[in-house]
Amino acid sequence: MTTPDPHAQPDFYKDVPLKRLLAWGVDALLTFIACLVILPFTAFTGLFFFPLLFLVVGFIYRMITIANGSATWGMRLFAIELRQSNGARFDAGSAFAHTLGYTLSWAIFPLQLISMVLMATSERGQGLSDHALGSVMVNRRANTRS
Repeated sequence: MTTPDPHAQPDFYKDVPLKRLLAWGVDALLTFIACLVILPFTAFTGLFFFPLLFLVVGFIYRMITIANGSATWGMRLFAIELRQSNGARFDAGSAFAHTLGYTLSWAIFPLQLISMVLMATSERGQGLSDHALGSVMVNRRANTRS
């Protein structure tokens, strides 16, 4: 099993960059809400290190949700999911590696710009972490047909 060919099976990649952007917005909102819920448990000292709290909560959220369903809740809402280079769903190790790459690309802004350009221009819509791992984001509905 391998990742779908974008020329032979274009439905797998149709509108994926837009869906990734929308899913990212949902995931960022969910992470922000989780941070607000956590804030009182830090006696509101979390306000002083809120960006770090957001980073840690976001990392844990992404890693767990991707490991348990090959997609975050935002990705699931927009019917997309990550697949490894062999076409398999993500496991805990690949979810950790992808989340680490995603987090590093946000920490080093030029990497995030490169990732965004790659998602918008590559035939499989792969970001920088996807290129490094050989993973792809595909439409889940197209995936169920094959």
